[in-house]
Amino acid sequence: MLQILTDTLRLTLPALIPSWRFFKAVQPSPRIEWRSPDLDEHWQAFRPRPTHLSPITILQRMIWNPRWNETLFMVSCSERLTAEVTDHSIGEILKPLRQDMPHKATTLQFRLKFIDRIDGTLQEQITFTSGIYPAQHKGRDNDI
Repeated sequence: MLQILTDTLRLTLPALIPSWRFFKAVQPSPRIEWRSPDLDEHWQAFRPRPTHLSPITILQRMIWNPRWNETLFMVSCSERLTAEVTDHSIGEILKPLRQDMPHKATTLQFRLKFIDRIDGTLQEQITFTSGIYPAQHKGRDNDI
């Protein structure tokens, strides 16, 4: 009985507590910024991380957090977009941006910014700036 319990723990523990050793190196993650050129020229972070979360909120997010899952998907699309510009990746980033845009905005533009620490100093690098798109989505889901 003890052997079964030990074997079960040995198999499930790596799934519950993942190892970071599978990364060759930790690379900077792209940040998505957006602006509405018709309203103002200031770039804003898309879905900035909160500065503080209560323990209850942290527990809730461990169980159910579809908004964060969507944000992680957008990061994945951003990484692909940095490697190769495709209409699909642009469209997948535009969908959530359009949903979160202020209703009075008529145009939308986004850019990808990487933040990296070089010699102890934070360095920002803009790797992609999109064209200007309509803010309100019209037509099919995959239209850009």
